Amino acid sequence: MKTNRRLLLISNSTHFGRGYLDHVADEILDFLGSTQTVLFFPYALHDQDGYAAKGKARFNQMGIELTSIHQVPDPRQAIDHAQSIFVGGGNTFRLLNTLYELDLLETIKQRVSEGMLYLGASAGSNIAGPTIRTTNDMPIVEPPSFEALGLVSFQLNPHYIDADPQTTHMGETREERLMQFLEDNETPVLALREGSLLRIENERVLLKGFTNGRLFRKGCEPVEVAPGSEVVFG
Repeated sequence: MKTNRRLLLISNSTHFGRGYLDHVADEILDFLGSTQTVLFFPYALHDQDGYAAKGKARFNQMGIELTSIHQVPDPRQAIDHAQSIFVGGGNTFRLLNTLYELDLLETIKQRVSEGMLYLGASAGSNIAGPTIRTTNDMPIVEPPSFEALGLVSFQLNPHYIDADPQTTHMGETREERLMQFLEDNETPVLALREGSLLRIENERVLLKGFTNGRLFRKGCEPVEVAPGSEVVFG
């Protein structure tokens, strides 16, 4: 499955003070290379037409033609012929539920194994992992399973937020919630702060962007991963 994989997994599609995908546009263009077309998945938002229009306008600015999968007559056939796909952010439960309803998970996995480029942001990054159990999102719908694409062997947590030492909030921090996940699960979790992303080529996982990632492993203290570093899970 993972031999030919090429993925770009982004924590956030909009960064504070900048427009949609502005902070990762150069990285996206470098990742796509000579690929001039992208198949867009807007399933994580309710207004799929509006989301598709937003994505089309932004990719057109980069010289890339974007087609939304919700507007094609045969989604599975569209994936079979796609050079690259972009799975946008929104609610992870809604996104995964729609992929189950349309029976598209296995088709995506097969095409990625064959070399189709996978670009994900936020929820689109979440579903690249084995499950969506480490998403921050509210379960507004109930998918048949939490099992996701499994394109990578580790869990993801986009939009990771560090604890504020000045806060009066007494609930669990994001770190505590991820450590709780590891009390009952063995799979490592890579948390992506705003501004960070992963470039994955075959078995190499490289953290990029301008903020650190944070690696959580069962029985270990969390480890900071600096931009430009290869992530080692062992």
